[in-house]
Amino acid sequence: MPQALLQALRARFGAQFSVALAVREQHGRDESAFTVAPPEAVVFAERTQDVSDTVQLAAQYQVPVIPFGVGSSLEGHLLAVQGGISLDVSRMNQVLHIHAEDLTVTVQAGVTRKQLNEAVKSSGLFFPIDPGADASLGGMCATRASGTNAVRYGTMRENVLALEVVTASGEVIHTGTRAKKSSAGYDLTRLMVGSEGTLGVMTEITLKLYPLPEAVLAASCSFASLADAVNTTIQIIQLGVPIARCELLDGNTVGMVNRHSRLSLPETPLLLMEFHGSPDGVQEQVGTVQSIATEHGGKSFEWALTPEERTRLWTARHNAYFAGVQSRPGCRAISTDTCVPISRLADALLDCVDEAQAAGIPYFLVGHVGDGNFHMGYLIDPEQPQERVLAETLNTKLVQRALALGGTCSGEHGVGLHKMDFLLSEAGAGAVDMMRAIKRALDPDNILNPGKIFTL
Repeated sequence: MPQALLQALRARFGAQFSVALAVREQHGRDESAFTVAPPEAVVFAERTQDVSDTVQLAAQYQVPVIPFGVGSSLEGHLLAVQGGISLDVSRMNQVLHIHAEDLTVTVQAGVTRKQLNEAVKSSGLFFPIDPGADASLGGMCATRASGTNAVRYGTMRENVLALEVVTASGEVIHTGTRAKKSSAGYDLTRLMVGSEGTLGVMTEITLKLYPLPEAVLAASCSFASLADAVNTTIQIIQLGVPIARCELLDGNTVGMVNRHSRLSLPETPLLLMEFHGSPDGVQEQVGTVQSIATEHGGKSFEWALTPEERTRLWTARHNAYFAGVQSRPGCRAISTDTCVPISRLADALLDCVDEAQAAGIPYFLVGHVGDGNFHMGYLIDPEQPQERVLAETLNTKLVQRALALGGTCSGEHGVGLHKMDFLLSEAGAGAVDMMRAIKRALDPDNILNPGKIFTL
């Protein structure tokens, strides 16, 4: 990095700027299995003008800028593969405007989902998108995240109304409005959501909120086989039951969760479900689901009635990733993220489990199966290259199967570094070339998170 740029950043930001190795290393890793040299400098932005000034200085010297939230991404999104500046927005953590009467809220990009829900709960509202990690909302927008509630409430794509964005030249633009709909010009909001920091740096976000449901009930149900659990899910969705959450763990993963979270769930395939609505509506949903599950051999229904019981159950589910990683000390997880049409879920999921078991590779399995999305986590020793090769071979088979079934290589994690080749297989050369054209038009010097999604 040019010394003149380092001096300019230090003069502009003072204590908000660092080249300390420990700080750079913290900003040079995420939850992926990639090992990349850390960024050359870190800027801690506290307001939109800080982001704009950083990008303007970087553009002057054609140095990369990589947005950073809390570091919870799984596909190498925040890694400085071409060097440059890590732009940390975690200090931009103000909830700016709560419009309870319109069911909207505007936040800075560094606000996390838990912080947002704490801020709006006194208004009787909540934000439902829940990827598990307490991710920043800017990062969730950048990867088009979803999570456990997506089967009922959708993904970030459906829940972002407007954005403030700093472009590759440092200009601040606004996309969208607080209105529920608009047909005014190109949909720049949707273009930015899911762009993984390659087209602009999001600084403010306007989101939809939802009334807290009158009644909430969570349940777990065990099955003799994965096929029974998956077929139960398929029938629930096809019958139009408005279930809020429907999560799958295989018996192997339930055992990991039990040990990590000190639970005693039956170590067989398990569905974790949650129902939202009026008391009568919830009971109707429960009755329908219980009947379907029983038809498929479901047993050991356990109900989480209190908020504390529900929190314990869902915390255990959210910690499944860490339970898996801790089951093999020193390992890294190669995470998959396929999503298929609900009718093809059994075809996609059961074969990949059989392949992992035949290969003898340690793994965990969790799935937002209500919307056809599931994750295999292959647990590899980073010092054993042949294990990485085996995991990637299994992942390639899994993705190819999902694409053949009309699905996608990434339901919610994004492309980053890990799925670049898969994007080409999924979208085709013509569509990827169109993405490249958009990138070149908006970021001609390729300074915004270069080396992600596709190569230029």
